[in-house]
Amino acid sequence: MSDVSPDKPPDESTGTRRARHGWAEALVAVLTGLIAMAVVAALGLLAAGAADLPDNAFPQVVAAVVVMAVGGSVDIKGDAGFLGDTKADLTVLPLSVTLVGALLVAAGFLRPLRHRAVASARELALWATRVAVLWLLALLGLSFLARKRFTVGLGNGAIGDIGDLLGASPKVGFETDVPLTLLFGLLWLAGLLFLALVVSRKAPLPARLLRFQESVRPAAFAMVVLLLAYVALGIVVGLVVAVVKGHTAETFAVILLGLPNLVWLAFTLGLGASWEGRVDGPFGLPMPHVLDQVLRTPDLATLNLSTLADYDGRVWWLLVVAAVLVLAAAFLMAARSPARVRAWQHALHMALALALTVLAVSLLARISAHYGLSLLGIGDLGGGLSGQVSLKPRLWTGLGFAVLWGLVAGFLGSLLARRVRRRGEVEAEGSASG
Repeated sequence: MSDVSPDKPPDESTGTRRARHGWAEALVAVLTGLIAMAVVAALGLLAAGAADLPDNAFPQVVAAVVVMAVGGSVDIKGDAGFLGDTKADLTVLPLSVTLVGALLVAAGFLRPLRHRAVASARELALWATRVAVLWLLALLGLSFLARKRFTVGLGNGAIGDIGDLLGASPKVGFETDVPLTLLFGLLWLAGLLFLALVVSRKAPLPARLLRFQESVRPAAFAMVVLLLAYVALGIVVGLVVAVVKGHTAETFAVILLGLPNLVWLAFTLGLGASWEGRVDGPFGLPMPHVLDQVLRTPDLATLNLSTLADYDGRVWWLLVVAAVLVLAAAFLMAARSPARVRAWQHALHMALALALTVLAVSLLARISAHYGLSLLGIGDLGGGLSGQVSLKPRLWTGLGFAVLWGLVAGFLGSLLARRVRRRGEVEAEGSASG
């Protein structure tokens, strides 16, 4: 297939639809995603009470949240004068913001490519390059905006008086690591565009890759639907909690900033995965409160269905939800696959897809946060100013359960999909009658 200029009109002699994907379309795709991310981040921060930040720092904090949402690096730095020291670090992805941006950028990338079966590798590379160039320029601007410095009071007690006397009132600021932000932001975009091409049935592929779409695309699509189903279910549960139990602002802050962090964690726990972590000090994990109860221990605590059930037996419903949704995803994968794919092949496809999905969730949903103040090199002071939160997966346990679930669900989903007419059956019947 010869290369086609993206700016040429449709070829009326052949009836081939030509794609228009120039700089204007790339700009729309990038700006749509980033503006939506900024709006969601701003609303989430407002619900969390960030409107009262000192020195009119709200825009800078919004920019920092957007940068973190696409994998950028935001460094937290502190200073407590010549007699003091502050230490802080934060590693977390606000996945609600990430998800909104990913969906809109992917939709903008795919829009000019729809209604075609094949596109050359050069055409796809040129289109992706346009998007990437504008994406990097936008990230560069956000990186310079996302920096600010605050003075944190130590309160009205003795520690506050000592701090004021010695000039040790802590100052905490944040700024982006520009090279790392551009690098990780570009990797984030590359992964997103690749996933968009893999998932979408209407997206064209180079001719050499067409033979892989029948085995890869149904499984990839099913995993995306599975994760989105958990998010949709989490939104419903969050709204019910807001209505029934109150705490409306806090609930909407969680929904707008970190809902996928929670529901995808619940997804892995429902499969049988284990996580480990610790909560100490004033910081804590967002709702539900049972997570904070399990992890608020002197040492690392194990987080799984068993330890959660010691505090709330309703967590066993996570197992039921996982069984229903994973089986539904397996059925969807089989229904979108050609009829000639055998049951054992569905099982292998589902096992691999589910393991990769759990791996992605494990890497994206981990949390690490710490802040502490030291005066004269003696311990952590400041009362409510010191604390830490950590949460990381036991990776091999989660992957092992994902493979087992995938094998069983993939086989059962194939059996259930036999009653659904799938691609390849009409052709087979026609050849047999001939």
